[in-house]
Amino acid sequence: MDVQKIISELQFKAVRSSGAGGQNVNKVSSKVILTFDLSQSQALSEEEKLVLETKLQSRLTSENILSLQCDEDRSQLKNKSIVIKRFLNLIEQGLVIPKPRKATKIPKSAIKKRLKDKKNTSEIKKTRGKFGF
Repeated sequence: MDVQKIISELQFKAVRSSGAGGQNVNKVSSKVILTFDLSQSQALSEEEKLVLETKLQSRLTSENILSLQCDEDRSQLKNKSIVIKRFLNLIEQGLVIPKPRKATKIPKSAIKKRLKDKKNTSEIKKTRGKFGF
């Protein structure tokens, strides 16, 4: 995965931010929307695209376009850097393949100890009963 190549494929759009903000909110386009076309990407291999397609399925549109937005800051540049960091983090986490779990076998000594303890508990409980003389 070439980070610089991926960043060059990103498309940004600046939009007016919603919500409260005073007099500045209606004049400044500080909200940044990042779009990334996963199927047309040259920076990712076909295997990486397939992995990301399955892992990010809920975040992708029907055309395999990933869209992220940020309006946390009043500065467009800061919002752009925040959304790029989020995007790269999302891609890195999506490409991580977890190690397969190896099933472990229970040791024979542990099985014997458990059965011995059960037997001991059973004997203790048997002695608690009433004896018929």
